[in-house]
Amino acid sequence: MSSYPPMDVRQLKAFVAVFEERNITVAAQRLCLSQPTLSVTIRQLEHTLDTVLFERQARGVAVTDDARLLYPQARRLLDQADGIVSRFRERNSGLPLELGLESDLGPGQIEGFLRLARQVTPALRLMVRDGCVGDARLAAEEARCEDELFLPLWEESFVLALPAGHPLAQQDMPGMEALERAGWITCPSHASHQRLLALHGAGNGAQAGSLTLALHMVAAGLGVALLPQALLHGRTDVVSRPLAGPLPTRRVGLCYAAQALELAGLRALHDYLLNVTAAGRG
Repeated sequence: MSSYPPMDVRQLKAFVAVFEERNITVAAQRLCLSQPTLSVTIRQLEHTLDTVLFERQARGVAVTDDARLLYPQARRLLDQADGIVSRFRERNSGLPLELGLESDLGPGQIEGFLRLARQVTPALRLMVRDGCVGDARLAAEEARCEDELFLPLWEESFVLALPAGHPLAQQDMPGMEALERAGWITCPSHASHQRLLALHGAGNGAQAGSLTLALHMVAAGLGVALLPQALLHGRTDVVSRPLAGPLPTRRVGLCYAAQALELAGLRALHDYLLNVTAAGRG
């Protein structure tokens, strides 16, 4: 049986700190230890390895060749130890992540996004809320705040939305002259509908405060509207038709602040979505 005491993680942490700081006092402060305690820990490690790792100098310490040999191995072992701890903590406590869902998203987009999030890791613990809240948001790009980053997930065109019983629903591509008499429902505060006003001169009809409300107004027979295709998913009381001429498009994706990526849950989701979108482009 070996007469040398076993090496432990505490000793490796002490060694790495002294190696990187080249100073016992500074390394002790970094580890929240007293200087004598750190010195004893280093001597214990040197005894275990039967070598000298540091040579004291007037200012700080000099590292030996054996210390240079040990350092990368010690870093690797400490990283592995940290990984073991993180893995079990994540399994038991999970990676909390609060996500906001902006209005005017289609049910298929919300459910598709949540299915993607479910595949990130079993440790991800989602809290999903309505509105501009949370660590990140699923939203259209135009709803992105000025200081937020945006990871696009889908791009879609707007379509002409008509009540199911509307006479123009029988036409494959209604002409603009017929639509002028149908009555537009617009969202003046919505960026896509601001473009609509300029493109089609639809400024005298009913108005809605959101695209979702415009959809309800179409279903109630108050007029027609240009809406994202995803909003019409599963609706039987509203039909869509293509429209001649240019149509708005929108991108839907993840809005987040750069510093929020420091959250382990958001980082895991972001990296997974980035790989998914990259694979889709490939």
